[in-house]
Amino acid sequence: MQNTPESGVDALVVAVPETAGSALYGMIDVLAAAGNLWETMTGTGPERSFIRPQIVSTRLEPFRCGNGIPVFPAVSCLDDPKADIIILPEIWLRPEQSLKGRYQDLMEWIRRSYARGANIYSACSGSIMLAETGLLAGRQATSHWGYEGLFREQYPAVQFRPESNIIAGDPTGRIVTAGGTTSWHDLAIHIISRHCSPGEALRIAKVYLLKLHAEGQLPYTMLARRNHHADSVVRLCEDLIQRNYREATVVSDVVRAAKIPERTLKRRFKSATGSTLIEHVQRVRIEEAKRLLESSSTPVDDISTEVGYEEPGFFRRLFKRHTGLSPGEYRRLFQPIANTPTQEPQPGSR
Repeated sequence: MQNTPESGVDALVVAVPETAGSALYGMIDVLAAAGNLWETMTGTGPERSFIRPQIVSTRLEPFRCGNGIPVFPAVSCLDDPKADIIILPEIWLRPEQSLKGRYQDLMEWIRRSYARGANIYSACSGSIMLAETGLLAGRQATSHWGYEGLFREQYPAVQFRPESNIIAGDPTGRIVTAGGTTSWHDLAIHIISRHCSPGEALRIAKVYLLKLHAEGQLPYTMLARRNHHADSVVRLCEDLIQRNYREATVVSDVVRAAKIPERTLKRRFKSATGSTLIEHVQRVRIEEAKRLLESSSTPVDDISTEVGYEEPGFFRRLFKRHTGLSPGEYRRLFQPIANTPTQEPQPGSR
């Protein structure tokens, strides 16, 4: 569906106390600029409002969202407002926390809005709220890569894809989820392109210096992160792998140290961490390789050996499978950030 820019579309951006203020107000600013900011900056054409964004919440009373940022809702979901676009921006939620049972009126309003034709978009952890409505069941979706475990445990019916940055959950594109924290940039460009025009999306991207993260989330993903679980044997194995990942015998050493049958260990490890023993070893090795690529000029073949792979060709293929980039591409993307110079304080400066 693509509306003519002249007709304009109404957009409601959901805000609750857990909402991240930067994503909330950033999305409103960028969407409201469609049709007018480029014209203002360049002095070309009439200024129009293609998208009319407002804040919707569970009540009309002002409140503070993440980091104490004030929010002044324009409408309440209790009044059943109607809009072409509904956006669920990032929320502050730890990976071991849950939204279950919260904001039932809001969830019902989102479901009702979708049923009558609204387009539902989520950015980053906003997809957790969307999953809680049940609208993502049986659909592909993404979110910040740090919530992979949360989706696996709390929303197993969702086909979670942490590697992607934007995913349409249905063929019509009426449910769209976006990935990591600044993925609201990509989502805003997508919404403007779809509901205004690709040309307008390009103009807004130029004015705000926004870029699409075409590389997806894999290059940014922390591969060897610790999941929250209570299995002490698995935790012991994770610690052993972290210390001895370079060793060729690391998997057999871990199995022996666990002192339980190998099949039982592998089942428990997969259940607790979401990956097999060998996958976890690979992730730890690739994470160390990433650190070396970011912080040193060590040749890739030497890094391969240092993290436990004698065959550089195999290491390169494995690295690209896990990060979406070759080792050289990864170094070019992240080493400039790691090497950003810092300004030493001058005597007497404050």
